[in-house]
Amino acid sequence: MVAYILRSTAQAILVLLAVGLIAFSMFRFVGDPIANMVGQEASQADRRELAERLGLNDPVLVQFGRFVRDVAQGEFGVSYRHGRKVSDLLMERLPATVELAVLSALLAVVAGTILGVYTAIRRDGWLSHLIMTTSLVGVSLPTFLIGIGLIYLFAVELRWLPSFGRGQTVKIGWWTTGLLTESGRKSLIMPVVTLAFYQLTLIMRLVRAQMLETLRTDYIKFARARGLPERRIHFKHALRNTLIPVVTIAGLQLGSVIAFAIVTESVFQWPGLGALFVQAVQFVDIPVMATYLLFVAVVFVVVNFIVDLLYFVLDPRLRTGRALATG
Repeated sequence: MVAYILRSTAQAILVLLAVGLIAFSMFRFVGDPIANMVGQEASQADRRELAERLGLNDPVLVQFGRFVRDVAQGEFGVSYRHGRKVSDLLMERLPATVELAVLSALLAVVAGTILGVYTAIRRDGWLSHLIMTTSLVGVSLPTFLIGIGLIYLFAVELRWLPSFGRGQTVKIGWWTTGLLTESGRKSLIMPVVTLAFYQLTLIMRLVRAQMLETLRTDYIKFARARGLPERRIHFKHALRNTLIPVVTIAGLQLGSVIAFAIVTESVFQWPGLGALFVQAVQFVDIPVMATYLLFVAVVFVVVNFIVDLLYFVLDPRLRTGRALATG
């Protein structure tokens, strides 16, 4: 296990370095940050001096090496737009995005698994057909359109929920949360549902397909022939084996929640990292963009590592194979 962790860590570092290098190479084509930082009356000499001071005249590899050095020291540079440390901006926006992403992921996994199992067990029922039909909406419609539809229904027509913002928040140390206030909880409902809807429907359909395939296997037929209760067959034998192939795809999809959060935060004006990244692109704020992409890469790496560990929990054959190999 120690060797596996070390190997995964080395691979993760290589992935992060590759993502950072690609990002820095692409940032040259986004725009000119100097044009956004100085006024129309600035002379060419002033522009050249500012570019030299920021290190923008250096080759891409030099800029990237300087960024890697700063990251290794826990620094991410200074925002061109805000004139503040990127780490401070990140810590201010991080709670909003993490709260939104974690709740969306939990909703997608829990509801998707439950609905997938139900539609597999009761596949001929009218409710299962209704759920499967509704799931086509989550797969087909883009995230921003689902968010706009929810705003129109629950904020404009019914006036039950706020249409934008995070509501009132409570500060616990450096962390801020809206879960402890009524307005904060109401503000979370529509963004969480919007962000989770696509992932939920995808996980549901994956669980259903794998569950139906597992229920047709010989060992399930043998369990029924032995007279085991259907509840035990469904939830102890079939579901456990269903989750093994689903974990990989579900893990990758949940890692993309951070990426989808950009759209959701823009629709609901959510004060998170996604909105900060959109503003950084408009202003060509390279330190903020680089740090955000690095953060997304870290999320994907961590999620993939957790998925690999879950294999050992869900599939006893891996543990047995590893024990035989070491023995």
